[in-house]
Order: sequence, then structure tokens, then C-alpha cells
Amino acid sequence: MTNQKQLLIVVHAPSPNTEKLRDAVVAGARRPDIDTVEVIVKAPLDTTPDDVLSCDALILATTENLGYMAGLTKDFFDRCYYPCLEHTQGLPFALYIRAGHDGTGTLRAIDSIATGLRWKRAREPLICRGEYQQVFEEQCQELGLYMAAGLDAGVI
Repeated sequence: MTNQKQLLIVVHAPSPNTEKLRDAVVAGARRPDIDTVEVIVKAPLDTTPDDVLSCDALILATTENLGYMAGLTKDFFDRCYYPCLEHTQGLPFALYIRAGHDGTGTLRAIDSIATGLRWKRAREPLICRGEYQQVFEEQCQELGLYMAAGLDAGVI
């Protein structure tokens, strides 16, 4: 296909509930009526700087661990930050956090790193707070759809 774009989803999903959220994001992004977007899904540990360098947009997902992002999400940033720093400025990205508490520490840390990378937030962060709720899956599916449809339409 011409004009094929790539949406990279980097998701830390260590539990059945976070796997449901991952699957919902992927389902939204892979809607059949979006045909110019290739969706790549990777765990943070499996994601390389080349993956980030070759994508047109990114969705990042992490759990809140002790008021901070998951260690594997931080490892992703540690490995990718400098190789991507001068080459991914303006990269559209979205974020969702599965937070047992409030997610503010996690959001603050990721915002700081994304600001340093000069990535462009394509949508306000989604923070799935507190007890697990079915609505989280609907919100995640909408997030995946929003990002893929935005790439498909050329607006992000």
C-alpha cells in the first residue's frame, strides 16, 4: 500500500486486566475501515530504538508502580532516549496508565521524558484509576481508534 503509516503500541501488560486494556487498544487501532495504518504491538523490553525511529505515532501504556511508571517502561525510555532524541522530535504520542491510586507520579515522569524528547501529545492522557472497571476497556479502544484514525486521515 502507498502512504502506509505505522502506529507503534508499547504496552506493559503484566496482568489479565492490563492484557484486556492492551487488547482493547489494539482492537480500536485495527478497525477494518482503517487500511493505511500498520499496528505494531510490543512489550517495553522488546521495543528497540529502531522501532520508535520507524513509527509515525506511538501509544505508550504502563502500570503505576509505587507512584511511578513500571520499571520495564522506564527501561524502554533508558534504552531509547538518546538514540531517538534528535530524530523523533514532534512524534505524536498518546498515553494510558493503569493506576491503582491516582497516576500523577507516573504521568509527571512520562511527561518529563516526553518533553525532553520533544514528542507531541496527540491526546490527553488516559488514566484508568482505582478499582478495575469495564469502562476502561471502552476508553482504551477509543484511544486506539483515535490514534489510528488520526494517522489514517493525516491529522496527526
